[in-house]
Amino acid sequence: MPIWRVARARLAVVYAALGSEILCRRSLMSDVIAATKSSRVRVTMEHHFEDSIALLARTPATLSAFLRDLPETWTRRNEGENTWSVFDIVGHLIHGERTDWMPRARMILQFGANKAFEPFDRLAQERESQGKALAELLDEFALLRAQSLDQLRDLHLRPEDLARRGRHPALGVVTLSQLLAAWAVHDLTHVHQISRVMAHQFREAVGPWAKYLGVLKCAGHSSPA
Repeated sequence: MPIWRVARARLAVVYAALGSEILCRRSLMSDVIAATKSSRVRVTMEHHFEDSIALLARTPATLSAFLRDLPETWTRRNEGENTWSVFDIVGHLIHGERTDWMPRARMILQFGANKAFEPFDRLAQERESQGKALAELLDEFALLRAQSLDQLRDLHLRPEDLARRGRHPALGVVTLSQLLAAWAVHDLTHVHQISRVMAHQFREAVGPWAKYLGVLKCAGHSSPA
């Protein structure tokens, strides 16, 4: 066989080997990227106790900075029949501090899943907030939230405590960890709702810009927690 043919055959073998290695490396890199993405998803889905406290502690100051002394055009108007104003939402958060999160946490620790939580009164703020100003509600919420977090820290919860189960009247069996995670996300739900309700007041004023303002397209409403 001519030398040049031998050389060409050997080069073909080398190129084939290199191509196989490149494909293998690409496959390995794809696996690493997929694993990294999967890991990130798992991390975001986990509940970390201290992360919840860090967010819950900031909500009162966030609402105070955003809402205090605003004209009632922003805080007393809603999105239509059977919807809430900003004033109503803050009242709802106050009622939750009194009757929902910490009372349910204590029920889990005391009774486990043997006793269901008391159903949450989603309209209690209509009675409890009467005659009050928004500034009073913001101060009341800040005080109650600080007390709630002090009580939560005083429980000195361990990982096995967070895994303990309670019983929601509508959702069935839930864990203490899920309750605490839901508490944090409940705050975020109503911060989002507040921005949506306020944006709704200018839905006509923005004119053609409405097509670019996503908050005006959001139709989500909260359910009882």
